[in-house]
Amino acid sequence: DDPSLDAFVVECTSFRLSWTTMFRAEAAAWLNLAPDHLNWHVDLASYEAAKARIWMHQRPDDVAIGFANDPTVMRHLEGVRGRGLSFGLSGADYRCERLPVVGGALVGPRGTLCSVDEMRRSLPHDITNALAAAALVEQSGLAGTAAIATALRSFVGPPHRIEPVGQGGGVQWYNDSKATTPHAALTAIRAFNSVVLIAGGRNKGLDLASLATEPQRMRGVVAIGESSDIIANAFAGMCPIQRATSMREAVEIAGSMARSGDAVVLSPGCASFDWYPDGGYPARGDDYRECVHAYLGEGRVTQ
Repeated sequence: DDPSLDAFVVECTSFRLSWTTMFRAEAAAWLNLAPDHLNWHVDLASYEAAKARIWMHQRPDDVAIGFANDPTVMRHLEGVRGRGLSFGLSGADYRCERLPVVGGALVGPRGTLCSVDEMRRSLPHDITNALAAAALVEQSGLAGTAAIATALRSFVGPPHRIEPVGQGGGVQWYNDSKATTPHAALTAIRAFNSVVLIAGGRNKGLDLASLATEPQRMRGVVAIGESSDIIANAFAGMCPIQRATSMREAVEIAGSMARSGDAVVLSPGCASFDWYPDGGYPARGDDYRECVHAYLGEGRVTQ
């Protein structure tokens, strides 16, 4: 009822969507479908049906935006009432004009949005997220290409999402505590050529073995939390594996495994409530960041 507001930006969870009967967005994006929250939803089909409700009540002049590289999302996009548009690294309405992304540009139906080299964060998932956001604001009429470019050039990214937290001895350290599913953790793993992964926590009824599908990238694994045995078994025979009983110990072990050129990544693939019952993934990420800073501050870096 506030006339000073131009729009509401709403992140719709599958829990809320599963109960909605009237929700309608003039522009709505479905980013992906991967197993998650199966300790709440009956099965993956139920989870998919809940997510699909984001487009259920759209009108012909509304916009539905889907991820071009997700077949399930694109199947639902074909049946929307509104205008369907796609985003993705290539082959989409909103895309990266040149691959690999280095030296490329983000483009949409109305022209170039921003050079990848101008973005502060430009890993592949950063690119697709930027394309989805650009599509939403441009197609809803909230911003033109100039304003979008300004935003993309200045955006530094939120914490706990492949957040750079330190470097030393040629090793980069990243906090991806928000990755509470194997699908999200794999996004982080695939962003780097050589990874020491810190993974584990409270499983949400998901197949953690799917984490071990990039053997060529794995320098080592530090298994933590309630699911440490499952994590260790998933990577058995692939790379060095050690278990840790605290975040500080996990950081110390990861540092001893890493070599110059590696990335050490906390990307747990699990929820955090085993070790951090009151703070969730932000508390886990904050603890990791503090432990990394303490470790690097002691001069204990890879040579």
